[in-house]
Amino acid sequence: MPRAPAGARAVLLIALLCRLAAAVSAGSQQLRIMWLMALFALSKGNPGLPTAVNITWSSINFKTILKWQPKPSGYFYTVEIHGQTSDTKKKCVMTTETECDVTDALRNVKETYTAHVLSVQSLAEDNFEEPLFASSEKFTPYNQTIIGKPEIQHHTQKDSKLSVVFRDPLTPYMFPNGSFRSVRDIFKHDLEYKLYYWKDQSSGKKDATTQSHTFDISVDNKNNYCFYVQGIIPSRRENRNGQESMVLCTTVGRTVLDEYGAEVFIIIAVVAIAVITLAVVLAVILCKRKRAKTAREKEPLNGV
Repeated sequence: MPRAPAGARAVLLIALLCRLAAAVSAGSQQLRIMWLMALFALSKGNPGLPTAVNITWSSINFKTILKWQPKPSGYFYTVEIHGQTSDTKKKCVMTTETECDVTDALRNVKETYTAHVLSVQSLAEDNFEEPLFASSEKFTPYNQTIIGKPEIQHHTQKDSKLSVVFRDPLTPYMFPNGSFRSVRDIFKHDLEYKLYYWKDQSSGKKDATTQSHTFDISVDNKNNYCFYVQGIIPSRRENRNGQESMVLCTTVGRTVLDEYGAEVFIIIAVVAIAVITLAVVLAVILCKRKRAKTAREKEPLNGV
């Protein structure tokens, strides 16, 4: 059952107090007790207590973090996760942080959840006033978690064939034997991968798709290729594309020019020209000095 806003509850309590005020003057013990209870409930409501704002879900490979603002001062936060069919779960009880790992509370990844971030002053609870809270947007892990980076385990380029082997990202959820479930274990046939590849030092990309862990692509055996892998969920309207793996390049038959580019070739040429020029200049200087020495030796000695 949804809670009434704190302001509305305070108004109702004030109205109750007004109606009780006249009756209390009659001296009824029961009415005096009701008066005191209403005052107590009103004071505990604390309608001025700040509530969370900017509540957001951050989820990669089903590891889900709830974040919000502001940093509390003089009060605490408690997170409640409400599912459509599951029981309410409390996480990060009485925390002063502004984020909470709620992964364990979202094990039914196809269920839609709402988070309530409660602003509380103490662990004490009463029947007169429930804590103030703010609600998040709805979140369905299966539809909204981001697919993380695949790990490229091995790649080769032999003749005109490029082979790439990769591994699925892992999730925080485990099998009964203690091993971690991968995103493929959860998405099954809804998940596929794309390989984007291009000739080294070229901007034109091609792509290929697979539902396995291997790509075998026909390429030009005279060129090296760079590539990366990305998870895709075609059935989604949002967050269809996962994170990109690191970019790798093949190194078959690479020359110095391929490896380092034309800039290094130009530098080497300039250095070679400078060395040759210096050698020629030194040779000319030495030749002139030798000629001058020879000419001095041929001159007659003074006084002979």
